[in-house]
Amino acid sequence: MSFLRFVGTILFLLAIFGASNAQLSATFYDTTCPNVTSIGCDGSILLDTDGTQTEKDAIPNVGAGGFDIVDDIKTALENVCPGAGGFDIVDDIKTALENVCPGVVSCADILALASEIGVVLAGGPSWQVLFGRRDSLTANLSGANSDIPSPFETLAVMTPQFTNKGMDLTDLVALSGAHTFGRARCATFERRLFNFSGSGNPDPTVDATFLQTLQGICPQGGNNGNTFTNLDISTPNDFDNDYFTNLQNNQGLLQTDQELFSTSGSATIAIINRYAGSQTQFFDDFISSMIKLGNISPLTGTNGEIRTDCKRVN
Repeated sequence: MSFLRFVGTILFLLAIFGASNAQLSATFYDTTCPNVTSIGCDGSILLDTDGTQTEKDAIPNVGAGGFDIVDDIKTALENVCPGAGGFDIVDDIKTALENVCPGVVSCADILALASEIGVVLAGGPSWQVLFGRRDSLTANLSGANSDIPSPFETLAVMTPQFTNKGMDLTDLVALSGAHTFGRARCATFERRLFNFSGSGNPDPTVDATFLQTLQGICPQGGNNGNTFTNLDISTPNDFDNDYFTNLQNNQGLLQTDQELFSTSGSATIAIINRYAGSQTQFFDDFISSMIKLGNISPLTGTNGEIRTDCKRVN
């Protein structure tokens, strides 16, 4: 799964399904759980099924890649918590916090904090995580399907999914840069390899050598359901700006990736060129976009709850 599946889906859900305009704060837990960052976007993504589908079943969250942003923080966090999957890591952090500060720290805030930790462990930038979110009482499958880009979207579809939430094209490109590490299932990109948009031919924006490599990994008609490949072919485990160079070379894995550079006349092209030439600029904008994303109408105050178990409402 891609990190953007963690950062993207998770923080989109922190942002999208909130209901309050209250401000978050870096000092929210200073008195109630002062060691929260060392012990260690409304959390609706974590709810398990109770007989009906939940946000884990949403198209952007199945497989990996796209903005289906939860397992591959595992890529970075497994260095600290060996053997744990993405959701398991969140459960482990929640258990540790409940032992020290019972009923205080929300699962939504854990997700926001884990996103920052995952980026830092992979060599990316650090930022001050703001706290004070509360956990949702329900999951929203239809919202996850409609508001989070799937791996198959065009730029024309993705753009309003951001602008409708007060984000802009710089945010879209910067957050897409989280695909600088992580992996994706064949199912999220194999339609680009053989019969793109029903044409009977591969996606013409895929580099020819890269295409041959991907066709070998995900052969047509093969049993590719559990086959993964790296989102970034050059430095797959590092948080850097190579993702943008890959796009310049037509080596973006997902359609949603390559669309950012291959859509003729798009303002996103200049942003990609800027990030490819300056990792510092990418890191600065990524931090700003992450903070901006995490502050879009989170549940705060008396809304929602503080879950005891991140997979279930209390």
